[in-house]
Amino acid sequence: MEGDVQLTSVDLLSVDLLEKDTIGAIVYHKSGNQFMGSIIHDFEVFILVVCESEAPERPLKHVKLGEMRCQILHVALSRLWHWLIAGEQCDLVFYLLEGDIIWESGNKIQLLRQEIREFDGQMREQKLFHEFALFLKDYVDAKRYLKEGSVLDAYHSVLNALQHWASIEIIERGAMPSPNVLSQVRLMDKSVYKLYEELIISTETVEQRVELVLLACEFSVMSKMADCSALLFKILRSRSEPWSIHELLNHPELKHVQYELPLVLRKLVYRSYVKETTVRRNSSNECGKELCYTAN
Repeated sequence: MEGDVQLTSVDLLSVDLLEKDTIGAIVYHKSGNQFMGSIIHDFEVFILVVCESEAPERPLKHVKLGEMRCQILHVALSRLWHWLIAGEQCDLVFYLLEGDIIWESGNKIQLLRQEIREFDGQMREQKLFHEFALFLKDYVDAKRYLKEGSVLDAYHSVLNALQHWASIEIIERGAMPSPNVLSQVRLMDKSVYKLYEELIISTETVEQRVELVLLACEFSVMSKMADCSALLFKILRSRSEPWSIHELLNHPELKHVQYELPLVLRKLVYRSYVKETTVRRNSSNECGKELCYTAN
């Protein structure tokens, strides 16, 4: 922190900021006229308090510590993890990584920072599947809009698909996608960035540009379907019994793609990566047989 300002756990306790299940608190000090986004706009200090379970009933507080106006946000660790995987609230992730730890339990914040920076294992696997699921949704939406004659909607969807494609390329190279993902991928995969340029500045009609990118999506990214879906295959193979869609939607590692998972699953069935089976349930209230899934 700048100057003589130092916040400690005593300061936090004095305004009841540490809950019983708090695992850490991070402070980020706004320097000079620096603008860091609306989350701390007009506040000298932002404090992120990470909780093990759910955040308190009043997750956001504005307090004054000495002469400093502070904005404090309590967030559950599960919510923070979701932001990391979904690429949301990027400013808060920045504060988590770059702010000063003023209190933590058992080095949990340090370990979380290390996991984010290494970007390996479970986090990378979940992020890759998340980006592929969103890519597939936007790709399918763009094809549907184009077929319906909604060219501008198709353009918007295919632009989003390109951003997710760029994220996939970045993740495959071991890096965490940044908010400026297209600028980031320009240094790693020029083919994706070239498609982006073709989409936005080509002299062809908007419909022709969308068709060109959709064709590239079909042949380039679909080939990565198996690698990007490794997380789902691992879950499907984790037991001998087939999985229902209800069970998959409620799996903790798939909660980030609940809306896109049915589409991905059906595409994997269509491409013979996943096997579809039927199971008759014992409940008398259910009729017919339920579709369930196993990995081929």
